[in-house]
Amino acid sequence: MVINTNTDAMRNANNLNASQANLAKALARLSSGDKIIYANDDAAGLAVSDRLTAQLSRIDSAASNVINAVSFAQTQDGYLKTVTTSLRRMGELAMLAQDTSKSSADIELYDKEFQQLISFINATKTQTYNSANLFSSSTLAVTIDSDGTTFGMPPIDMTVSGYDNAITTATANALDVKSVSSAVDAITKIKTAITQVATDRATLGSVMSRLQFTKEQLSITKENLSAAVSRIRDVDVADESTKYARWQILVQSGTQMLRQANQLPAGALQLLQ
Repeated sequence: MVINTNTDAMRNANNLNASQANLAKALARLSSGDKIIYANDDAAGLAVSDRLTAQLSRIDSAASNVINAVSFAQTQDGYLKTVTTSLRRMGELAMLAQDTSKSSADIELYDKEFQQLISFINATKTQTYNSANLFSSSTLAVTIDSDGTTFGMPPIDMTVSGYDNAITTATANALDVKSVSSAVDAITKIKTAITQVATDRATLGSVMSRLQFTKEQLSITKENLSAAVSRIRDVDVADESTKYARWQILVQSGTQMLRQANQLPAGALQLLQ
C-alpha cells in the first residue's frame, strides 16, 4: 500500500478523460450535424467530401449557365415567331397587291404596310440579350458539366442567303408590292424566308430540348453527389445519440470511480493508528 503514487486513481483519471473527450465529440457531432468535426476524425473522408462539395458548386454554376442558355434560345424563338407572323402578313399583302381590281391608291396602302413590316423584321436582327447578339454567325459555347465541357449552340444568322434578301437587304433591293411583277417576286422571296425561319425555329427547338435534358442530368448528378457527401459528412443521429448516452454514463461512473480511487490511500492511516 502506497501513498505518493495512486496508480488506480491515475488509471481512472485517464479513462475519465477519454470518456469526456468522446462525450464532447459526440455532443459536437449532434449539435452540428457533422460527422467530421476535426480533420483527424476522417482524413480521407474529409478530402473526398471536400472535392465532391467543390464539384457540387461547379454543377450549380453549370446548371445556371444551362438555364440562361435555354432563356436565350427561348428569346430567339420568340422573335422568330413574330418574324414568321410578319412574313405571313407580307405574303398576304403581296397577294392582295396582285388584285387588278384595286386602285393604285389601294396598292400604295398595301405597300406602306409591307415596307413597315420589312423595317420591323430588319430591326429584329439587331436585337440583343443582356448585350449578347441574338442573331449572329457566332456559335455560343454553353458549359454543361462540372468539368467545363461545352456545347456549341448553333447560331441563328439572319444574314444568310436562305432569307433571300426578304429580311436583311430588302430595303436596299427595293422589295415592294407596287406592281404585279414586284408582288410576285416578293412572294417568292417571302416563301424562301418563311422556310428559313421555320428551319431556324426547328433548330432552336432541338437545342432547347437538349439543354433541358442536360439540366435534368445535372440535377440527377447533383442529387447523387449530395447523397455521397452526406454519407461521408453527415452524422447518423440515432447512432450518435446511442454513443452519447454511453459516454455520458461512462463519464458519470468514471467520476464516481475516480473519487473512490482517491480514497484508497486513506486506508494507510489505519496502519498508523
